[in-house]
Amino acid sequence: MIGDKAFEFYNEKNIGDFVQIPWEEITYVVADVRFHGKYIPRFEIRTKKNGNFIFATQDSKKTLRAIRKYIPADHMRQSLSLRQKLTLSFKNIINKVHKK
Repeated sequence: MIGDKAFEFYNEKNIGDFVQIPWEEITYVVADVRFHGKYIPRFEIRTKKNGNFIFATQDSKKTLRAIRKYIPADHMRQSLSLRQKLTLSFKNIINKVHKK
């Protein structure tokens, strides 16, 4: 649920299990984008004090559009692609080898 004061997420199986994150507490929203934006399986909310939360909804794109009303565009990010992750890992391995 997207409210005017906070983001709320309820577990379908246990209604008592929920997370409520005030908009002021959110630093970044990171989306895992696939197929050039046609499919978004999950997104992550990074907070100032309580860490990171990963959420999956039936329609993540619609949820992110609703979040965009409360979070500035410069605080919404796209996660790294698989190719970018592999490139960074390869560079880290090479740097470790050269330092030894």
